Amino acid sequence: MSITNSTENQIPWNKGKLVGQKAPLKPPEVWAIRVRLQLADDKRDLALFNLAIDSKLRGCDLLRIRVSDLRMGGEIRSRAKILQSKTGNPVQFEVTKCAREAIGEWCSFKKLRPHDWLFPSRKDRNKHLTTRQYARLVERWIGSIDLPRSSYATHSMRRTKATLIYRKTGNLRAVQLLLGHTKIDSTVRYLGVEVEDALALAESIEL
Repeated sequence: MSITNSTENQIPWNKGKLVGQKAPLKPPEVWAIRVRLQLADDKRDLALFNLAIDSKLRGCDLLRIRVSDLRMGGEIRSRAKILQSKTGNPVQFEVTKCAREAIGEWCSFKKLRPHDWLFPSRKDRNKHLTTRQYARLVERWIGSIDLPRSSYATHSMRRTKATLIYRKTGNLRAVQLLLGHTKIDSTVRYLGVEVEDALALAESIEL
């Protein structure tokens, strides 16, 4: 009796899926999702969505934020610093007014304490939301404004503000710092910036 190689029957993870970079959201799309979450009075998702856009963090780091990382006393900080799990380096980000308000309302509604996860699991408060759950939420947000779900994912949240900053300023170094990339090349690839674009930007600046 022959033994069948188990790998022969395995289905590739990316079969039937679009792979590669996912599209960032445009400002009108950000507002459209935000308004729908506000109208639904979905405090958790509104806080999570706003913070995802502001922080530009990877999903794994976003979900590991504790209340004390953002709140000092009764106030939500306007800036925060998080240690990245991938690189071990800290990254700083701004927390805009709408995000601070949404986070504050969520913390009060959920009665979260300083050491609690900001986005705890509904089944066990000692655990935070998983990246899989976050991916499903992003898919739902995208679907709520009729965007093609195959074109967007959790990295769309990370890329949205970074892409907008780059397009408005052309400042790759600033975006590199905000994303926590150790190399500028990583930022260039992440934003989909062509080398020629980068060189053109450099040539346009005279010293």
